[in-house]
Amino acid sequence: MFKEFKEFAMRGSVVDMAVGIVIGAAFGAIVTSFVNDVLMPPIGLLLGGTDFSNLVIKLSDTATLNYGKFVNALISFLL
Repeated sequence: MFKEFKEFAMRGSVVDMAVGIVIGAAFGAIVTSFVNDVLMPPIGLLLGGTDFSNLVIKLSDTATLNYGKFVNALISFLL
């Protein structure tokens, strides 16, 4: 059974997919860092020193709507 699994896993498509997933995850981290650390600070400065990640709407004492983090995630997605 292990031999059959090893043959399946060593096929090109499975290995290629695994490499693609690892590279995709690493690239996602790079894009997130670029948006949060490079792109958003100058935009926030142009808009009066706003830090987008801290923008929230307080719904109650314990619940908040963190739309600033959503803006960061949206920009990450678009890049």
